[in-house]
This record gives sequence, structure tokens and C-alpha cells, in this order.
Amino acid sequence: MALFAAARRAASSSLPLLRASASASRGAASRGAALLRPLAAAAARPMPFSSATALKPSSDDELLRIVKAEIKFAEDCDDHDRVEEVPDSFPFKISDKKGLNDITLTRTYQGEKIEVLVFMPNLVTGDEPEHDQDEDDKEKDDDQDDGEKPPKSSLPLTVTITKSEGPSLEFTCTAYPDEILIDTLSVKQPSEKLGEDYIAYEGPDFNDLDENLQRAFHKYLELRGITPMTTNFLHEYMINKDSREYLFWLNKLKDFVKQ
Repeated sequence: MALFAAARRAASSSLPLLRASASASRGAASRGAALLRPLAAAAARPMPFSSATALKPSSDDELLRIVKAEIKFAEDCDDHDRVEEVPDSFPFKISDKKGLNDITLTRTYQGEKIEVLVFMPNLVTGDEPEHDQDEDDKEKDDDQDDGEKPPKSSLPLTVTITKSEGPSLEFTCTAYPDEILIDTLSVKQPSEKLGEDYIAYEGPDFNDLDENLQRAFHKYLELRGITPMTTNFLHEYMINKDSREYLFWLNKLKDFVKQ
């Protein structure tokens, strides 16, 4: 009985200490949790994007290297910086803006305003893949047996002839080294005189016209400066422009990839 009482007194005396210790532990845990909460919140927040820490893909570096090599190759060619000497007999004024796919020619002839849009040439180089040569050579022989001419480089043109403020004639042409073909011919009305529902009659296919009328229109264009001498010079001019525009395009591409 004395032992039980002594044990009870010991338990009673130690209870306040245990409670104090438990209370202190809970306080320490609460303070620790309070300290950890800001860290956890900061870890949960998304980090702002920084371009300084973003890594450039290795494929971009490889592309940039190849583009620079192509620029070096293009710069080593003579065509990109060649200055074409315009013949004294060339009847047009040339407007050539960098970055455009065409040039504009202008002149006046007996009160008419003549404007010619000249586009990049369609080149036929004769270079063909080896595996296609035998078959293509056979086809060419067959074509020549049939009397067809082999393909040649050509230059697309759009010629517009205007008198005062009235309608204009518009020709689309294909210029070859030794001839100029008229593909289409149409009469264009001034745009301000056209209604919303206006649909112009473009005329028949040029090749369906009477042969005498076709020859007369070819002579009509020759008198206004659209001759093989003019178009052959333009052919060389546009080949050189194509080289210049390609180099200009490559440099714009390089600047974009470097960003």
C-alpha cells in the first residue's frame, strides 16, 4: 500500500513536467511549421521565365552554320554584285527595288504610257539527275522525231499600254531567246468606273485569233519596245537580280535564326 501511494505520488509529481514538455514540443512544432510555410509557398509558386537562362537549341546552331556557309558561297559568285550595263538603245527606264520578285519598266510612246512587269526567268539548265537521263534522253529523241522543239529558258512579262484616262491593253507574254509569244490579251477598264458586279469579257484565246491579227499585235508590241533585243538583255538582268535577291534573303534568314 505504501508502495502504491509512493508510485502515485511520483506519477502525480511528474505529470506537470510531462505536460510542460508536451506543450513545449507542440510549440516548437508550430514554430517550425510556421517557418517552413513560406519556403513551401515559394517553392509552389512558378518561377518567372528568363531568356538569359533559356538554352538555344543545338539545331539552331547547326542551321546558322549552314546558312553562313551558303552566304559565303553566294558571296563568292560573281552574279550577285554584277552591274549590268544598260544598252544605249534600251528604250525603258528600269525600277528595281530590293526584296521584290520583279522589276518595272516604264516609257512613253506617242502619248501612250507603257509599263512592263518583268518576273524572274524560268531557267532550263540541262542539268538532270543521272538516274533519269536515259529515260529523258529517249523522250527527247521521240519529241525531236515528232518535230517538237527542246525546252528553252523563258522570261514572263506583263505589258500594260494606257492612253490618257481611258481603258488599257494588257498583254501577258513569254519571251524566249529568239522570239516573244503573246499568251493573253485583254482590255482593262479604269477601276473607278467598274461596278461591284462588273465581270469583264477577256476575249478569246490569243492563239484562236486570226493569224493576221496575231501578227499585227506582235508588230504593235515591237514598235513599243518589246523586242528580242530588249528581252534578251532583261533575261540576263533578271538572272543577276535572282542572285542578289537570294543573298539578301539568306542574310535576313541568318538574322532571324541568330535572335
